[in-house]
Amino acid sequence: MEKEPIGKLISYFHRQNQKQLVKKFMPYEIGSGGQHSFLKLITSRPGITQDQLTSELKFDKATTARSVKQLENSGYIERKPDPNDRRSQLLYPTPKAIDFSPILQSILDDYNKNLVGKLTSEEVEQLRYLLQKISTDEE
Repeated sequence: MEKEPIGKLISYFHRQNQKQLVKKFMPYEIGSGGQHSFLKLITSRPGITQDQLTSELKFDKATTARSVKQLENSGYIERKPDPNDRRSQLLYPTPKAIDFSPILQSILDDYNKNLVGKLTSEEVEQLRYLLQKISTDEE
């Protein structure tokens, strides 16, 4: 059997992962582009800025802007002016987001459990270690 390039396998895995997550979040009006990641961080850190989201989640600014707008349109977050910086907006979860937070976490927990279901606990730790090792920023 020919060995597939690592980059190709990671790319394939990422696409499959995103398709499955989109299906799981569709009933809740949460779309693609990592919206669940943005919502989770905003819920855990009320008052975070869009720039902080971009930096912490390692998305580009355009993806962050689209996701924030969609989450706002779906009623999950609201923007408030930053009293210390007129150019900046602070992002807060709405009651809808706070109520949804345990459901979001449950979906992600179940998904991650299924993701590694074929691996032993040692293999899971090895995979986590290796993925963290190759995903550190070199910039």
